[in-house]
Amino acid sequence: MNIDIIIPYMYRILATWLSLCLFASPILAAPQLLAIPSGTAQLGSRHGEADEQPVRHVRVAAFRLSRTEVTNRDFDAFVRATGHVTEAEKRGWGWVWTDRWRQVQGANWRHPQGPSSDLQDRRDHPVVQVSWTDARAYCRWHGLRLPTDMEWEYAARGHDGRRYPWGHEAPRAGGIQRANYGTDACCAPDAQDGYRLTAPVRQYPQGASPFGVLDMAGNVWEWVLDEAPNQTGTAPARHIIRGGGWGNNPYCLRAAYRHDNEPRASLDMVGFRCAADAP
Repeated sequence: MNIDIIIPYMYRILATWLSLCLFASPILAAPQLLAIPSGTAQLGSRHGEADEQPVRHVRVAAFRLSRTEVTNRDFDAFVRATGHVTEAEKRGWGWVWTDRWRQVQGANWRHPQGPSSDLQDRRDHPVVQVSWTDARAYCRWHGLRLPTDMEWEYAARGHDGRRYPWGHEAPRAGGIQRANYGTDACCAPDAQDGYRLTAPVRQYPQGASPFGVLDMAGNVWEWVLDEAPNQTGTAPARHIIRGGGWGNNPYCLRAAYRHDNEPRASLDMVGFRCAADAP
C-alpha cells in the first residue's frame, strides 16, 4: 500500500480519537489562587455579635486563596471525574430558604431549590447545597484545603479592620452594586441587581477585598475549616460559615460576622472556596 495514503489516514484516526477523549472527559481546571501576603489582621468588631469581641490583632502567615467561589461548572467537573456523591444526594433533601429554612425533597447541588430548579444559565454561579464534607473533598481533590476562619477574615478586610471587603460604604452606596445580597431589612431575596438568588462569581468587581478576592460579602456563605467556638456537647461539631448570602441584609455581610452549621448540612445559600499554604 502506498505510504502517502497510509500516513494521512492514520493522522485522521488519531485526530478523531483525541477529539473524542477531550470532549468526553471533564476539564479539571485548577482554581485561580491569589497570593495573600503575611500581615497583622484586625479581627472582630466592637459593634457586632458577642463572638466578634474583643477586637484583636493577630499575625497571619502568608497563604493563597481562590479568587472566586467554586462554581457549578467547577463542581460538575469534579463530580464527573471522581463520582463524588454529595450529602444532600445521599440524604434525599436539602435546606432551601423562602421566608424561613425548609427541608425540600430532591434539593441538591444540581437542583438547588428542589426538583423544579436546575443549573440552566447558572454554570458560572457558585455551587450550593454542598456540605462542609463535600467542600473539603473538592479542595482535597485539587491538593488544596478550606481556609481557616482567621485567614478568611484577613483576606476579606486586610489590615485596617474595614466593615466590608470594599471599605465602610453600604453595599449600594453611590449607586454602585458591590455585592449580591437580599433586602436591606432582614431577610429576603432581592432582585435589584438582576439576580434574585445566586449571581455569576465575577459579577461585582467593585466589591473586591484589599487583596482582589471577589464575593467575600454576599452571593453565598462560605464554609471555612474551623469548628465553631464554645460548643458544649455538640456532636458532630458545627463548622463556621462566612460572608453572608443572597438572602441576607447588609449586617450579615460584614467581614467580622460569622455563623455556623452542622458539617453535613446542605443549604441553597452556602458554598465555599479553597485555600493553600504559601509555596
